Amino acid sequence: MKVLFVDDEIDFLEIILKRMKKRGIDAMGAATEEQAMETISKNSIDVVILDVKMPGGRSGIEILTEIKYRWPLIEVIMLTGHAMLEAARDGMEKGAFDYIVKPADIDDLFYKINDACKKKSLQELKIKHIDKIMKEEIKT
Repeated sequence: MKVLFVDDEIDFLEIILKRMKKRGIDAMGAATEEQAMETISKNSIDVVILDVKMPGGRSGIEILTEIKYRWPLIEVIMLTGHAMLEAARDGMEKGAFDYIVKPADIDDLFYKINDACKKKSLQELKIKHIDKIMKEEIKT
């Protein structure tokens, strides 16, 4: 399972990456939208943990929308502060798997990542199954 953490708080990124790696998760970090998109383009990412409040021109919700458009099977968990709960809920309406409030409880985050990865795996299995059926129908 490959997980990308997108957050402009470098200290948070360093700590969360260490903690996730201790739990056996192949975790990567990106501090900007550009780094995130490049990392997703070059790696087979399963889950993105995305801060709702990103610096620069676009919000976390807009970045979520692009990720879901370009890579619809990637599951996204929104990371938010208490003041941004409405934005996180808006993200779920736009395709986010779930959200978690900062400071994130590591165990809760770990379980949500696992659940999101399971959902992605199930979607991939469904697609493979449908693809197999379609190929069989074409042959007949």
